[in-house]
Amino acid sequence: MRLFKTGIICLLTLGVMDAYAEEKLTGTVIGTKACVDYANTSKSTTTVNTCANAFDGNLDTFFASWERSYTWAGLDLGSPHVITRVGWSPRNDSQGEGRVVLGVFEGANSPDFMDALPLYLIDERGKIGTISYADVICSRGFRYVRYVGPGDARCNIAELEFYGYPGEGDDTRLYQVTNLPTVSIHTLNGEIPYDKVHQIVSQLTIISDGGTKLLSEPGTTRERGNASRGFPKKPYRIKFDKKQQVLDAPGKAKKWTLINNYGDKTLMRNLLAFELSRRLGMPYTPYGTAVDVLLNGEYKGCYQLCDQVQVQKNRVNITEMTSSDNEGTALTGGYFFEIDAYADQEKSWFRSNNRTPVTIKSPEEDSITTQQKNYIRAHFNKMESQWETYLDKNTFLRHFLVGELSGNTDTYWSVFMYKERDDDMIYTGPVWDFDLAFNNDNRTYPVNNKSDYIYRSGGSTTGNMRSFVDNIVINNADAKAQMLAIWDEARRGGMTEESLVAWIDNMETDLDQSQRLNFLRWPMMNQYVHQNPKLWGSYQAEVENVRRFMKERLVWMDKRLGYDYQAAIATVTVDLARAYQVFTLSGQPCGTSLDNLRPGIYLVRQGENTKKIIVR
Repeated sequence: MRLFKTGIICLLTLGVMDAYAEEKLTGTVIGTKACVDYANTSKSTTTVNTCANAFDGNLDTFFASWERSYTWAGLDLGSPHVITRVGWSPRNDSQGEGRVVLGVFEGANSPDFMDALPLYLIDERGKIGTISYADVICSRGFRYVRYVGPGDARCNIAELEFYGYPGEGDDTRLYQVTNLPTVSIHTLNGEIPYDKVHQIVSQLTIISDGGTKLLSEPGTTRERGNASRGFPKKPYRIKFDKKQQVLDAPGKAKKWTLINNYGDKTLMRNLLAFELSRRLGMPYTPYGTAVDVLLNGEYKGCYQLCDQVQVQKNRVNITEMTSSDNEGTALTGGYFFEIDAYADQEKSWFRSNNRTPVTIKSPEEDSITTQQKNYIRAHFNKMESQWETYLDKNTFLRHFLVGELSGNTDTYWSVFMYKERDDDMIYTGPVWDFDLAFNNDNRTYPVNNKSDYIYRSGGSTTGNMRSFVDNIVINNADAKAQMLAIWDEARRGGMTEESLVAWIDNMETDLDQSQRLNFLRWPMMNQYVHQNPKLWGSYQAEVENVRRFMKERLVWMDKRLGYDYQAAIATVTVDLARAYQVFTLSGQPCGTSLDNLRPGIYLVRQGENTKKIIVR
């Protein structure tokens, strides 16, 4: 049996076993009522194949629910017990052994299981006629315990056993599905999110740091996304009732996203793009980290927990408008909007004079006034026609380079932009949506064989965006020179083949346990999904495709930009025996020593000479 345990956890378990007498637990059987009667043309029943069969000690009987997913069998123990071990045996039929894979054990102290925590996830096939056992690493005591069958399995379990001892326990050690944080969502009455509008009352739980850290707060859950909502593995937006600091995110917020990454079999493309965004100096890069997700006890897969991109201090940091900001300086911002191919599906949107569709994100659709909508439409039109005056080229060009370096087909299908109060400039960012990037789109694969930028070579653009981008990065000499300077800054600052490959290698290691479970839940590694251009055959081969692309793309970008990386990294020496001063590229002083500086590019002033140096 594969168990994700450390030596410390094993010692804790032994200590518990020494102090308490483990016993097989009994109680009142609880669980899903509607069952299936296979012997009677598979009709619904409440008297045949019920959840009581899972606790009758007979391996030849079984529980089989009528509904195919989110069904369960469990016990009311009458009082809290710390669970130390669970046992299970699959139904005795041709599919039984496989039906237990990804089954989840949970414990709760509320009969509706809204406060449930995971106890164990089965990650291997069962064995008919035998009860398999696993140690449980969870120090909290529970009155209610249950087994939730994997998706589309009708639960189908022959026998279940729970072992433990009486006690309320504590939260010193909880169960994580893998080395990644576990996000567990429980919804009121078990209602499953079904659209982007209705927010389902939820308890939102995140277990991290090896099971030693717990965040569990009330909130809501709904679906999110556009095309991604059409996949079997659904994306979600979670919203806490109060702002929370989630994991190592830089700030508190209510709203967070769970990106499904269904068509991205590396499960890392968005996170890699965020890394490129940081290295290319975007003012704000969304927070993101890989997690395992459970919904009402059912394992849903490996997701990316990420910022909800919105107006907020630690996100899009502009003035948040109110419905009274309708004249003067107050009317000028801030506005957050998106050039959006799907804008006509939203309530608050407009089409520019150049036929570019734009969704207004903030002010939000239920509070934006007519004056505000008219203002941002007029200002966007002015920016499109007079971009040299009203478009911030710095953020636009950095955003462009992230899109091209990643080979993102969708860069100009969806573009976030914003405008601050009392500032005429329109800024670009943050970057978003890279599931088709890094050689993952059959319409543009192989990206590095193209002689021109991807947005001009089969990339998806909406409205007038192709000619708009051409005017800047192709036809404007000043913008091209500025873009080359940004690229030089990033390359000198450590954006190298070695460092990017190391990042991919580390992420591959971090994702290894979770990707295994994800592709048990969604067995499509050898299926074409979304716009996959090729079947690579394994997770390792999928990652190697990205690694190879990244190596080749750096060379491609150097050539397309006319940049000589080797010449740019020529060694520059500093006479350490003479006094000197160190500054950032923006002129901020960094002291009088090169020691202990973070990697990057700096200016060194020594006498009348100033040199640009790279610190690695």
